[in-house]
Amino acid sequence: MMKRRTFISSTLAGTAGLMTGSAVLASGQSAGPGDKVVLALIGAGDRGRKTIINLCKISKGVEIKYICDVNDIKSAMTLGEVKKQLGYAPTLVRNMREVFDDKEVDAVWISTPEHWHALATIWALQAGKHVYVEKNPTISIWEGRKMIEAAEKYKKVLQIGFQNRSASYGFSAREFIQSGQLGKVVHVKSYNMLGGSKWSAKPDTEVPQGLDWDAWIGPAQFRNYNPAVHDMNGRGGWLDFWDFGGGTLSDDASHVMDLARLVLGDPGHPRSVYCVGGNWAWGSVGKETPEFQVITYDFGDFTMTCESGSATSYMRKTPSRIRMSDSEFPDWDQNATRTEIYGTKGVMYLGRHGGGWQVFGDEKEVMAQDYGIFPDDQHQKNFIASIRGLEKPNGDVLQGHLSASLVHLGNIAYRAGNRHLVFDSEKEIFTNHKDANQYLKTAYREHYSIPDQV
Repeated sequence: MMKRRTFISSTLAGTAGLMTGSAVLASGQSAGPGDKVVLALIGAGDRGRKTIINLCKISKGVEIKYICDVNDIKSAMTLGEVKKQLGYAPTLVRNMREVFDDKEVDAVWISTPEHWHALATIWALQAGKHVYVEKNPTISIWEGRKMIEAAEKYKKVLQIGFQNRSASYGFSAREFIQSGQLGKVVHVKSYNMLGGSKWSAKPDTEVPQGLDWDAWIGPAQFRNYNPAVHDMNGRGGWLDFWDFGGGTLSDDASHVMDLARLVLGDPGHPRSVYCVGGNWAWGSVGKETPEFQVITYDFGDFTMTCESGSATSYMRKTPSRIRMSDSEFPDWDQNATRTEIYGTKGVMYLGRHGGGWQVFGDEKEVMAQDYGIFPDDQHQKNFIASIRGLEKPNGDVLQGHLSASLVHLGNIAYRAGNRHLVFDSEKEIFTNHKDANQYLKTAYREHYSIPDQV
């Protein structure tokens, strides 16, 4: 019978103190412990709708004043749900500037497509608002640096929506690794092995009624309306296009790699990156982001890989039942979003958004383990507690930038022609392939640009 030992962190109660935030709370600028917090939702799709309603349910003294979206159908759907579940009706607006101009609004909850994240965040910080912004926080490395500068300048809370940053099992995994019981970490494997199907192009159409298409495009380069990019009722396919997002890598894989960085003690940028990818599985024509890609990062004293794509339907994300369980672990062998951390004394299997972790040694002996629950509620509560000056934001903007950069580095290596790129972590430029540097900064449209001086 194999021996088992459960490793539980003794410092979980102090998780807020474990994270150091770049967005420092300034004296007199945060709400008091009992003060009401007035919110505005920017981006009224399914994710934004569910999370902000849940936030109000689990937090005292929090209310929504505005619902802001350029899609009238999604605004109306969210308004209906707020009325039904919270019992009141926020004001509907299309232009987020109206939200920023209202001095009663304390904080904004940004759940737009990714190409709007950085600009909306910086505008909000400049207007004196606290910000929660969903992942992936940026679509370029330059944008991340500007978000850090804005958070430091305007002294407001900025919480990045990498929810695993509030996971107690992430902290216990980190403590186990730092204790030396896993040995020296030599290799890390992050997986985002999802199912999918062939992507088919669609012709441009007229802009649907009830949509401000120019405002939806915002900072991206203008293109005619296409239903392959945008859907009036659902999420839409914008992640398949570089102007709007980073594909499957910036979607689920960003969470997986961010949690891996957390438990490893948050290493900085890698020294180099190599990517091989393409539309091999389904042969999709016109889909800009790859169906599958394999990335290798060189961190100096260990390597990290990420396998990400939409071709392996036999792999499964951790079921909701296990993600919310304190007594079960996933089936690691076919878990689609696991991380494997190889030390000289054992291997750690780590779940994304719940699932916990287990360490195996010789003969599959369980050396240590900790169950884990999806920490969405904890991350939301941490944001409100940070606004009230009780905690620091777990989703630190610097760490969010470094995790998002893994996505950008992998995608740039792919877009540069499946290349090996050497990266100067101080200057945040590539030193062996000048053409790759064109992808480091987003090209903005007039009136929708982030200035050099934020």
